Amino acid sequence: MSKSSGFSNSVTRVGSVELKSPVMNASGTAGHSTELHRYVDLRSLGAFVVKSLAPFEWAGNASPRLSPTAGGMLNAVGLQGPGIEYWIAHDLPKLLDIGASIVVSIWGFGVDDYAQAAHMLQPFSKHLLAIEINLSCPNTKAATDSSARHAIFAHEPQLVEEIVRAAHIEGVPAWAKLSPNTHLLIEGARAAQRGGAHAVTLINTALGMSINPVTGLPSLGNGGGGLSGRSVHPIAVRAIYEVAANVPGLPIVGAGGVTSGWEAIELILAGASAVQVGTASFAEPRAMSRIQREMNAWAEHHYVSDWSEIVGLAHRGGISAL
Repeated sequence: MSKSSGFSNSVTRVGSVELKSPVMNASGTAGHSTELHRYVDLRSLGAFVVKSLAPFEWAGNASPRLSPTAGGMLNAVGLQGPGIEYWIAHDLPKLLDIGASIVVSIWGFGVDDYAQAAHMLQPFSKHLLAIEINLSCPNTKAATDSSARHAIFAHEPQLVEEIVRAAHIEGVPAWAKLSPNTHLLIEGARAAQRGGAHAVTLINTALGMSINPVTGLPSLGNGGGGLSGRSVHPIAVRAIYEVAANVPGLPIVGAGGVTSGWEAIELILAGASAVQVGTASFAEPRAMSRIQREMNAWAEHHYVSDWSEIVGLAHRGGISAL
């Protein structure tokens, strides 16, 4: 690092994947296509992460699906989506037309669904920067069915490994998105690595619930839901820090309550190579652009010339080590 050079390079890497910026959107917060492009130039992002898609159309959960909280929001959308076939025909061309770098998030109710999703995307692999394997949504019907064998795939390391292996797309790095709602987070990260994941995304939403003050009933049609926003940020920092410390060599994409440049930097110091912004964009559609500017200003102030210099710095002496 040169103390005179300042910050000059926004390129970052998640394993073998090179991103033009360390900032992406979080899956599920910007739609399946170019919905957010009018506010944020999607080409300027490290990648555009498509809302999770299954190999079938899915209607999602009953309304209401969103409920604000003091530090963010609860959601139980339930992964509503048109399915991969529709996305390939109607949305992928729009993203390619604007020059977005594309990461597709996939989900399913079982191993076979994930395998089918990967099979459907394989012919379009040249257009994909990576796939994100969503193993951690708390809001699908199967996940909330008391008769289901599991609640969330990410809570069972053996299933994590099996699904990641089944969702292989030749030539496309896989990121496994894991859940904070388990004491087996480190085991899950190791299982994802064994299954062939090139990185893990930490974290998805935390389980939560609120009661409507007028009706006295749960605020969401699904009952409980996933808590996101600033209130989960310390959970994300902890999860990233612990996985970075215990699963060396596994890159991390950080997500969870990022509303400012510092909060993004905090995830990188904890061990993330890049960050995703989600709930902040609901209140401020241009949040990702602002956060990127604030990150650049922080890097300039601390004479950082490359993001790799600060990845995991909290494990290596902190800011004083710069």
